[in-house]
Amino acid sequence: MNSQMDYKVKGFFFIGKRLNIVIMVILTLCWSSSFSQYLKVSENQRYLVTENEQPFFWMGDTAWELFHKLDLIEIEHYLMNRSAKGYTVIQAVILAECDGLTKPTPEGYLPLEKNNPLVPNEAYFKKIDQVVALAAKYNLYLALLPTWGSHAEDKEHALFDNLSIFSPKNAFEYSKFLGNRYKNNWNIVWITGGDRIPEGNEGIWTNMIEGLKTGSQGKHLITYHINGGHSITEYPGIAEQLDFYMLQSGHGNAVNPNYQMIKKDYDVIPTKPVIDGEPVYEDIPIAFNPVNGYNTDYEARRAMYWSVFAGGFGTTYGNNAVWQMNRKEYPPILYPIQTWDKAIDAKGSFQVRYLKSLFKSRPFLERIPDQSLIMGDNASQSDFKVATRDGTKGQNDATYIMAYFPIVRDIGINTAVIGSEEIRAWYYDPRTGLAYLIGDYKNTGTFSPKWDKRIRESMGGSDWVLVIDDASKNYSPPGVILKNNSK
Repeated sequence: MNSQMDYKVKGFFFIGKRLNIVIMVILTLCWSSSFSQYLKVSENQRYLVTENEQPFFWMGDTAWELFHKLDLIEIEHYLMNRSAKGYTVIQAVILAECDGLTKPTPEGYLPLEKNNPLVPNEAYFKKIDQVVALAAKYNLYLALLPTWGSHAEDKEHALFDNLSIFSPKNAFEYSKFLGNRYKNNWNIVWITGGDRIPEGNEGIWTNMIEGLKTGSQGKHLITYHINGGHSITEYPGIAEQLDFYMLQSGHGNAVNPNYQMIKKDYDVIPTKPVIDGEPVYEDIPIAFNPVNGYNTDYEARRAMYWSVFAGGFGTTYGNNAVWQMNRKEYPPILYPIQTWDKAIDAKGSFQVRYLKSLFKSRPFLERIPDQSLIMGDNASQSDFKVATRDGTKGQNDATYIMAYFPIVRDIGINTAVIGSEEIRAWYYDPRTGLAYLIGDYKNTGTFSPKWDKRIRESMGGSDWVLVIDDASKNYSPPGVILKNNSK
């Protein structure tokens, strides 16, 4: 167990880093609406909103090992960092995967007495209580997994000691305990599953969902985190109990076309909000093998934009060193390239703000995916173009169109869905949040930027967003305009 002096030294170690972002935190908290409200599903069943019907954009970060591997000083440093960068949700696990039942926290806590879900260690859960309060302080929701899925199945884990500790009966009682303990905390969402398919253990997961509902008195939203390449909609008996559908496109291939998975879930009946809860991580080896190279901020960014434009109500970022909170006291997993405290400032971690702010710049709850807007060839998976707009499917009632293209190439957009005579077009840089005015044009029903108005090498990277507005709406620029950034 760390001594009080250990924490003081660690506090001084982090103070420099904290000063670097404290101004960003203040600005973020002033700019953000004061949440302090439970979340619910929107009236149209496509999005999440707060209790007062304000749109909520799920900009998540993957911090599975947060409670297990970090102490409270480190956790606050992490939460402050994420709040400053515009994240709204932190995804973390109560009974963690990486020997979370047998290897204690930095404070010396194990989560359960004798690995019994019915005998929680009060000291461990008081720590979680403190983290819930800290997250609320920074306007962050915690999407909590009651357990990693390996603890609910009698299978050997490839990397860690796996203890199968759940039955249908104790799953209900354990989750009821959790739901009741946190029912008065507005900033909680529950995620069951923990990277596992439910097949063979449906009784455990069904009872865990029911226990959470009973304990929380229905105050918290609930979903299910399945393993890579799958969606919980593949298991209707579980999916029907959830408030929203979650899929995991994962990390197993060089290209993970999550736009296909999102579309499939978007079309499922009954209609529920859909999200990719674990797209490809930044800094994870392609197909888990460093011989193939590493996924960069580009691949992580592409997956996030694909998923939201295809119909997701938000998305989640992940970094290979951060999900596991990689540090020298623990063996590294899947070849991380740095420790967690460095990785929280990886390039992609800053860019999530611009995805959220792009959608906050235009009407959000009326937004629909619409691939009919993309003209011409769009067969390639790796540079697949996705489009979204507001309005009603099949009607020409849009006031804006957004199209994401992973590489710079000719792009034509069907603008007939915008009923006005004049349109205004912008480029939006997903790396910087900068907006470049292309110009105002007569709406002829199609739009493709002329050669002298196309992306130049000096403007940034390869992936961009094209924003086309009904000019009569006079919407604000979709991003920040710097002097001469349209020349």
